[in-house]
Amino acid sequence: MDTPLVIIAGPTASGKSGLALAVAEKLDGSVINADSMQVYRDLAILTSRPGAHETARVPHRLYGVLDGASPCSAVRWRDMAREEISTAAGQGRLPVCVGGTGLYLRTLIRGLAAIPDIPEAVRHAARARHRELGGEAFHGELAARDLETAARLHVNDRQRLIRAWEVLEATGRGLSDWQKRHAPQEGLAAGVRGAMIVLMPPREALYGACDERFWRMMEDGLMDEVRALDARGLDPSLPVMKAVGLREMLRHCHGEISLEEAVSLAQRSTRRYAKRQMTWLRHQLDHGKMESMIIEDLYEKTQLPEIFSFLHRFLLSQE
Repeated sequence: MDTPLVIIAGPTASGKSGLALAVAEKLDGSVINADSMQVYRDLAILTSRPGAHETARVPHRLYGVLDGASPCSAVRWRDMAREEISTAAGQGRLPVCVGGTGLYLRTLIRGLAAIPDIPEAVRHAARARHRELGGEAFHGELAARDLETAARLHVNDRQRLIRAWEVLEATGRGLSDWQKRHAPQEGLAAGVRGAMIVLMPPREALYGACDERFWRMMEDGLMDEVRALDARGLDPSLPVMKAVGLREMLRHCHGEISLEEAVSLAQRSTRRYAKRQMTWLRHQLDHGKMESMIIEDLYEKTQLPEIFSFLHRFLLSQE
C-alpha cells in the first residue's frame, strides 16, 4: 500500500502552519517543514516558526535544524524531507509537508533536471561578474541571454542569478531550457502518493495579514533576534541572510534608517514576496498526478469540514 503524503502550500501569512497543525492533530500526522528559511535555527521569529505550544501538540520536523552558516539547497532539503516522510510513515503517522518555498516543493514532487557539473573556474567567474556589475545590471545581462529564467528571478536573488549564469556559461543553454528538455530526476520516492492543498487568498486580504503578522513579530522580540544574527558576522551571501525583511531590519541596527521606516520597508518586502509566491504557485507548481484542492482564501477553521472531506477521500483511495 502506498504511503500517503499531504502537501500544504501557499504564500507567506496565508495560514499554512495553522492548517497543517489542524490536519496533523485530526489525522495523527507529523508536520514537515518546506520553508527554506524555517530550516535555520537563527530566525525563529522573523520566519514565524511554530513555537513550543504548537510543537507540543504534534511532531514538527525540519524546523530550526540547520545553523545559519550551513547553506541549505533544494536537493539537501528534499533528501531530509524524504527521510522524515519515511520516518513518519514507519511510525504510523501521516506526513504533512507544509511551506511556501516553491522550488523545494517542486523538487520534492517532480525532482530536478539533470544539469552537468559546473567547472569551478566558471563558478568563480560568475561570482566575479556579479560583484563587478551589481545585481541589477547582472540581472539585465542574464535577461538578454535567458529571458525566461531572468523573468522569474528577483534582481536581489544573488544565489539563483549566479546559478543561472553558471549554467549558461558552462553549457551554452539557459537554465529554463534544461528544465524543459530534460526529465526531472528523483521526485517523490517510490511508494509515496500525495494530495495537495493550496491556499490562494485574495491579494488585499493577504497583504493585510502580512502587515499584521510583522507587527506581531516586533512585539515578540524580533529586533533582539536580528541583533543576535548580526553579531555573528555571517557572510551576507548565505541564504539565511536573505530572509525576507532581514535586510531592512539590519539597516536599522546599523543606524541607517529609523525603526518606523525599517518596519514599513520590511512589510513592503513581505508583501512583494507574497505576490511572487502567489504567481509561482499559480503558474509554476506542477501537481503531477496528485489530487489537489485550491482554497481561494486565508485559512480559517470554518474551512476544515470541506478540507477533511477531501482528505478522507484521498486517504480512502490509498486502501
